[in-house]
Amino acid sequence: MKILKLLNSKYLSILLLIFLTTVTVNAEDEPIDIWNIDQNKIEENSSSNNLNNLETNSGDAEITQPSIFELQSEKEIETVQVSSDLNSQEIKIIGLYDPEDYDLKIDLWSNSNGDQLKYLFSNINKMQLSKDASELLNIILLTNAYNPEQNITNEEFLKIRSNWLIKNNDRELIEEYLIKNQILNLHPDLSKYLIDEYLSEANIEKACELFLKNSEVISDDYLSKFNLYCLINAGRAEEAQLILDLKKELGFKDEYFEKKLNYLFGYTKDPEQAISEASILDFHLAHRTNPDFIFEPKKNTDKKIWKYLSASNLLYNIEEIDIAEEEKISLIEKATHDKNYSEKDLFSLYKRFQFNINQLLNASESYKSLSNIQARALVYQRSLLESDTEKKLEFIKLLKDLFTKDGYSNAFDAELKEMLEKIEPNDVPSNFTTFYSNNLKEEKQELNDIKFNNDILHQSRLVNYFNGDFAKSKVEKDLDNFLKKIKKDKKYYLSKKDIMLIESIKSDGIEISKKYEDLYEINESEMPTDIQVMINNNEIGSVVLRIIEVIGQDDLNNLDEDTLYFVISALNQLDIDYIRNKILLKVLPLKV
Repeated sequence: MKILKLLNSKYLSILLLIFLTTVTVNAEDEPIDIWNIDQNKIEENSSSNNLNNLETNSGDAEITQPSIFELQSEKEIETVQVSSDLNSQEIKIIGLYDPEDYDLKIDLWSNSNGDQLKYLFSNINKMQLSKDASELLNIILLTNAYNPEQNITNEEFLKIRSNWLIKNNDRELIEEYLIKNQILNLHPDLSKYLIDEYLSEANIEKACELFLKNSEVISDDYLSKFNLYCLINAGRAEEAQLILDLKKELGFKDEYFEKKLNYLFGYTKDPEQAISEASILDFHLAHRTNPDFIFEPKKNTDKKIWKYLSASNLLYNIEEIDIAEEEKISLIEKATHDKNYSEKDLFSLYKRFQFNINQLLNASESYKSLSNIQARALVYQRSLLESDTEKKLEFIKLLKDLFTKDGYSNAFDAELKEMLEKIEPNDVPSNFTTFYSNNLKEEKQELNDIKFNNDILHQSRLVNYFNGDFAKSKVEKDLDNFLKKIKKDKKYYLSKKDIMLIESIKSDGIEISKKYEDLYEINESEMPTDIQVMINNNEIGSVVLRIIEVIGQDDLNNLDEDTLYFVISALNQLDIDYIRNKILLKVLPLKV
């Protein structure tokens, strides 16, 4: 007998309110620091109905060595009374970072025009940002600050934040952001994205962990269904049944979902045969409730379902595939392209195709009369048999082109690199050097050790000033001595990087003798007009977004000196010294 039958309808609404606020379990609130920086204390402030009534919890976190931007902050969440579009009289100042830790301000968006912000975000969203630009965008979007108010709604700004976090796909950062701020409902698309990513990898425990750390009542239908399933999965079926019955009393209806849950509750014994691809949760429930689950994906099957099938070992067994089933092989090629199927298995399948000796000997022509799949199999086999380096590269490149032509270029990626690694660079003919080098690119290792060169200003030990290693009196004396030496040396030319160092030190209030001003001239017109206007209007958030747009897909070290100069100049004018220092420490010193 279901629990609802034991309930008197008179008490239903009261019980709903009491129960929904108590069923969710709070887990320990461990911060995840993606910047890997030493951090003394992380504070989370929860506010009640006004700013003066805050309850603070603090804890220590152990952190490792930094990337270019560091997190050293207390993390605060405040609540302010605003007129909002979020169906509430209150809206949280949500984020992860204390503005002061980055020399930012809580009103960093206050003077920005929403139309301009939407335009900038639209441009940035079209780019594949570099690591440097991405880290800077994380900082500006996740710093605790008032939302912009001019020509942009709170929902629009939250949507911008969600879209970026989804695109950036840093799961630990997303989880920290959602849980620390208790905003699963406020960001339903972001919450769905996170749990679907975990579930698509068949990681049920991690998908459900988000709900077990949540303390707010879940209102979104999809998230609520997922929460019910997680309660059952955690052995709390009675609680799940009660919530389901109460939701049905309030109008909830999902026949497919209810049937799956009835099987999990034990009310029905026969396995559920229906399979829905409407969501990854629906698909998982079909698998979970049918011990004899079988599913053959199609080309239009969602990528998340392909990923789930792969993670759950439900994809085709390579040994059981008939090479005559080209439609099925085509699906495997697509799955391999999407990284849901092993390249090794795909190429093992290609080896099973049978070709006559004439086809193999004349592969560069005979492939043209075959189907696309057979053509790839033939060219692959021919490349394995070829001993001449130039001919081998010819077939390898042809195979890559055949994959690319059908839109499966990623299916020949790891295997391509492995084949090229077996060829000595000195043996590569000149007409294949570009192909060879482009497909053997390795991840650049970041150089962190600084080698000082006291003959060049921006590579001298004065750089340590931006790391906090110089007292004011010492930096004044050392810089004066260096400039005195430069003034005597008629051959020394002050570069833009030298000037960046001087101007940044000067902007911090350190005095530089006027007798050295003739050593360099600053051309103020080098600052883009729109950025200077935003600086004059104190549009801090907009300025940083423009800087991110300028950096784009480039590493900071690859920016030209003119661009670096106006970036540093903009940060100097706004007194954003922390971010400025991290950029200077990356672009000025000689790294080895």
